[in-house]
Formats: sequence, C-alpha cells, structure tokens
Amino acid sequence: MLETIWFLLWGVLWAIYFVLDGFDLGLGTLLPFLARNEQEKRIIYNAMGPFWDGNEVWLITAGGVTFAAFPKTYAVMFSGLYTALMLLLVALIIRGVSFEFRSKVESPAWKALWDGCMFVGSFLPALLLGVAFANIFKGIPIDENGVFQGNIFTLLNPYGLLGGVLFVLLFLEHGALWLAFRTEGDLQLRSGLVAVKVWPIKVVVAVLFLIFSAVTTKLYANYLVYPVLFIVLALPLAGIFMSRIYMAAHSWLKAWVASAVTIAGTTLFGVIGIYPALLPSSLNPAYSMTITNSSSSPLTLKIMLGVALTFVPIVIAYQFWVYKTFSHTLTAKDLEYEEAY
Repeated sequence: MLETIWFLLWGVLWAIYFVLDGFDLGLGTLLPFLARNEQEKRIIYNAMGPFWDGNEVWLITAGGVTFAAFPKTYAVMFSGLYTALMLLLVALIIRGVSFEFRSKVESPAWKALWDGCMFVGSFLPALLLGVAFANIFKGIPIDENGVFQGNIFTLLNPYGLLGGVLFVLLFLEHGALWLAFRTEGDLQLRSGLVAVKVWPIKVVVAVLFLIFSAVTTKLYANYLVYPVLFIVLALPLAGIFMSRIYMAAHSWLKAWVASAVTIAGTTLFGVIGIYPALLPSSLNPAYSMTITNSSSSPLTLKIMLGVALTFVPIVIAYQFWVYKTFSHTLTAKDLEYEEAY
C-alpha cells in the first residue's frame, strides 16, 4: 500500500513540475521569435523571473522522491540515462545563469549570447524530458542486472522523438498563454496568436502519440482492465478543447489553466499506464524496476510520508503566495525596478 501511495505521489510531483516549469521553458524557447526589441525581451524575462527557480524545486523533489522511495530505480535510471541527464543538467544550468548574467553588461553581443543560452537551455530540457518519458512509457532496454543495454541514440527512436516534439509543443503553447496573460498591447496579441497557431499542430501530434502508444506500448493495459481509469485520459482531452475555447474568447488565464490540465493529465495518463513499474524493461517484463522490487523499507516510506505531509503544504502555500503577488500585468514601469531582469 505504501509503495502504491509513493508511486502516485511520484507521478503527481512530475505532473506539477511539468505544469509549472513548462510555461517558463516554453517562454525561453519562444524568446528569439516573439521579442522584437530589448524592452520586449526584458518583459519576457520578467514574466518568468520570479517563478522559474521555485518551479524547479518540484524537479528536485521528484528526483529526491525517486532516490529515497525507490533507490534501485534511481540507480538504474541515473546510470543508464547518464548522458541524457547530464545534457539536461547542463542545459538547466546555462538557463539559470542566463537570468543572472544577461543584465550585468550593457553590450548587445553579451545580451545576444545569453539570449541564445536561454533558448538552448529552455528548448533542450523540454525535448529531452519528452524523449525520456516517452521511452519510459515504451520500456527501456535494461537487463536482469538493471544494466542499460543501449546508448543515447537508442532513446532517439520514433516514439521517443514524437514524445519530445509533443512536450515542446505543450510547453510552447503553455508559455505563450502565460505571456498573453501577463502582458498587454501588441506583445499580448502576438503571444496569443502563437498559442492559437500551435494548438492545431499540438492536437495532431497528441493524436499521433495516442495511436503510437496503442501500437508500441502497453500503456492501455491497465485502462482496459479498469475502464474507470479512462477518466484520467478525459482530463487532457477536456483541457485541449477548453483551452481553444478560452483562446477564442481571449480569456488567457483560463486558457492557461486548461493548458495546465492538459499537461498534468497527459503525465498522469502515462504514469498510471505503466503501474506498477517505474522503469519497464523492453527486453523482458521480469527485468522491470517496479514498486515492489525497488522500493525502500516500509519504515522509510512511513517516515517520508510524515515529512511530505508536513512540508509539501508549506511549499504549496509559499508558491501560491508568490504567484498571487507577482502575477500582475507587466508594463514598462516594472522594468525600472532594481530587481528587474
């Protein structure tokens, strides 16, 4: 029972991370294409600025839960996917440094350098996370000893790449909607238009992903045994259509919330589909890392549950305060503050 609770918490933490960090990864990717001058670039930076590092707390939490609750899965994941995870880490570091260093020198070349780093450090994590999770859904070639029988190119299979493209599109739309909500005037119109243009492409890729999932994975097995679980799949589908309705009405915050439901629902759809495995093996199901063969002791899981029930609500309350305090409409006046990016 405790293993199942922590498995569900593991999936929920990843879903929260994708929802929160997804919009600033999308905004960083859109930066070179949306901003037409220095003021618009700074507005985009400040639309992400107060939130991005807090959002990544959930990435650390999800990784920490994997380490503490399922240490064998953590060991297999971080040794087998070492190259991909190092690329992800380097990209996130470059991105974080861009926030801090860009405004230190008043030089167009210096700012262009860090704008390029922001783009790479935002696009690459979105793509890699999509590739990684699609491969987890499909199954990773791990043998009976938990050794990864492949390399980074093994992960770049058609289904993995389709997952990467889907994540990039989800985050692009999510970021564009956040910017439309936070801005006004021409920049708001252009970011809203980007979200509208991304939407049909995202729908096509999402449908292809669902079809490929039925052909190349066993994600639907749990759903066919327990049809009530299809309610989870209804979440992203409802989010997709509601976001388009709200876009048409220019209700950008509601469209962003619907986009968040789409991202969270997509993540939970995959996580529930692979239960009880955390890392399914594509070589033999018996080699999979599951909640039973890779979890910590019951005492450890009990202690962790007590800690999580105490501190996670505090973190949620703090982040709610941050979002409520800093989610006002950005104008040129906001760029005059010393703390502005």
